Amino acid sequence: MEGGGKKMGLIGASSLVVANMVGTGLFLLPSSLANIGSVSILGWVVAAIGASALGLVFAHMGMVEPKAGGPYAYARDHIGRFPAFQTNMLYWLANVIGNVAIAVSVTGYLAVFFPALKDPWVANACTAAVIWMFIWINTRDAKLVGGFTTVSTIAGIVPIAFVGLFGWLWFKPDVFIESWNPGDIPTATAIARSASIALWAFLGVESAAVSAGVIENPKRNVPLATIIGLLISTVIYISCCTVLMGIIPGTELRISGAPFADAARVMLGPWAAIGISLAAILKASGSLVGWILIVAQSSQAAANDGMFPRRFARTNEHGMPVQNLVITGLLMMAMLLASTSPDVATQFSHITDATVILMSVPYIFSVVAMWRLNQTMGVSTAKRQFFIVVGVVACLYCLSVVVGQSAELDRKALLVLLVTTPLFALIKRS
Repeated sequence: MEGGGKKMGLIGASSLVVANMVGTGLFLLPSSLANIGSVSILGWVVAAIGASALGLVFAHMGMVEPKAGGPYAYARDHIGRFPAFQTNMLYWLANVIGNVAIAVSVTGYLAVFFPALKDPWVANACTAAVIWMFIWINTRDAKLVGGFTTVSTIAGIVPIAFVGLFGWLWFKPDVFIESWNPGDIPTATAIARSASIALWAFLGVESAAVSAGVIENPKRNVPLATIIGLLISTVIYISCCTVLMGIIPGTELRISGAPFADAARVMLGPWAAIGISLAAILKASGSLVGWILIVAQSSQAAANDGMFPRRFARTNEHGMPVQNLVITGLLMMAMLLASTSPDVATQFSHITDATVILMSVPYIFSVVAMWRLNQTMGVSTAKRQFFIVVGVVACLYCLSVVVGQSAELDRKALLVLLVTTPLFALIKRS
């Protein structure tokens, strides 16, 4: 998106990255990982290495060639129209699905105050209201979105950081060890599975690159925001997830719809659970606002190129693609109904598993685009070789994400990938 509204600076862009990465991944991911056990901490190490490689890819691309649309724009300019089309379709669909998970997490923490939300259909109604409220916010200018994510990130992370830092005073090694590997699965399998789930935590590392069109001085601010956001998010994730597994028994953590609130209740009592829940709601809300912007930016860039319906590129007086946002909201409603589950934790887990598989393909295409770009930009041999290694690590991590998921889910993801092939015939040649 070019022009039409005020742009965000480095602080807003960095907050956007942190808000998108440290969203529902922080507030509900521990419940998903508890199904594997505290052995998942080893998967976090693998995930952090893979995510760092992906972060370097997008930081480098943002520094050398910042483009609105991120992975889609990189695939379009350096690989070809068909890979670009596939990248956009999968990236857009994965983020639409992922945004439903973020909205579900808001409802999960609202249930601390309104027990009626534990009913699946009442929860769905609340989640739908949350989605449409934040779609409306995104019809305003990007400056408002950046400001909202900044405020929500700071207000949401401060109390969560309190749990991550001081929760160690309540950490019980026997609780952590007891839930080490409850399913008694091979360690390598547990690491692969947990590293695969943990990719959800790092989705959003490309946020600044995708939103380059609404960021001031993108050649400077995009790479800086990417690195700053990645470092902050990684430290928060590993610390908080580890301490939670030493406070809450695995049998309870697996079904918890508000794990941080449960930990705060153990630490300081019911009032602390209320404070943490409020922080979680605020933080996840900021994350949802940011991700809705990312989805709109990606599909808008593709629509401008004729690879998506033109209505996805039409903007209002604030420079925001309103029709794009409304269509996305309707699709999120369909995803919400299709993923209805007995409890929020299960619904969240199903949605995130599907999201991470679809996202692995656009990430791999971004790596290939980086390699192609480095061949044509006069990058020094040493730097080019360094980014070859970085790209290989990033690709291996993306492949491990697919290996770590169930065979049934992998088959469904392959079906989605194959369906994008005949759809390309509908795209007009230019």
